[in-house]
Amino acid sequence: MTEISSPRIGRSRITVLAVQPATQPFRIVEIDGDFVGEARSVTDVLEIAAAYGIVVHDLDDPDVVRWVGGDKFTWGRRQAG
Repeated sequence: MTEISSPRIGRSRITVLAVQPATQPFRIVEIDGDFVGEARSVTDVLEIAAAYGIVVHDLDDPDVVRWVGGDKFTWGRRQAG
């Protein structure tokens, strides 16, 4: 038997961290564990990835992009309520 018994746990090349509080909220973007920029939209994430030679075909693929503290639609501060 050549399969392993535990599920494959991969590491995404791109990690988009939680929204940072600021006048214009942003999310920190890491590629291969290194800080590479700040994003204020999905477009920014795609542009940063392209600048590092990464073509993203599916923003929902956890092998490519890991979203921390929200998903690709989370770009503002959470409202209390």
